[in-house]
Amino acid sequence: MNREQTNRIRFAIEELLPPIVRDSVLFTGLARMVWGKHIDKLADFRVRAPFLTPEEYEALYTKHPRVHDETDNSKACIAEIAADLIGDSVCDVGCGTGYLLRSLAQRRNETSRRYVGVDFVVPEHFSDEGLEFVKAPIEDLPFADGEFDTVICTHVIEHILDYRRALAELRRIARKRLIIVVPREREAIYTFNPHFNFFPYKHSFLRAIQPLEHQFKCIDIGRDIYFSEDRMVPL
Repeated sequence: MNREQTNRIRFAIEELLPPIVRDSVLFTGLARMVWGKHIDKLADFRVRAPFLTPEEYEALYTKHPRVHDETDNSKACIAEIAADLIGDSVCDVGCGTGYLLRSLAQRRNETSRRYVGVDFVVPEHFSDEGLEFVKAPIEDLPFADGEFDTVICTHVIEHILDYRRALAELRRIARKRLIIVVPREREAIYTFNPHFNFFPYKHSFLRAIQPLEHQFKCIDIGRDIYFSEDRMVPL
């Protein structure tokens, strides 16, 4: 499936079903018909979030089935990201398969720029010429302050327990612009994703990240929250 399809499904589940139904035994049974026992593992994963070891965290994500074919981003979000890119170096933190980086490089049609993907799980297909890959956790990125003109982080913050530390790292390595995309969604006991953080409204997300006044934009794109912040890191 693509992002546009799952967004329609999420709208029905999150907006049309009341919480008393979403957290009920009936919904749990239907969810198990789709994903089997993995739906219970996800619920337990969120309950035990403060006590998970790094090995347990990585193990779940390694075994977690991919919902989207190539990318978690919608076409509209990718187009917005491409329009917001500035500078000669781009870092995609939480790059997954590398689809977004490849798409951006192809859109710009410029091989001289630096494109770096970062993830804590090594992707299977990331050998494209001109793209770099670094294995690292978002909370401790192995880059210098202001190393990249544009830093991108899409559909990652909702997965990070210590998201404030992650945000500090993203801001640290971004010299000109930071772009973040998160799903606009409501929390429930049983969901089809291993999310820790939920942002049902734009202002919910802005409260969490505390942006610099007058140096950002925050808009809804479908059922996603798109955030872009200008950084002023001196050379």
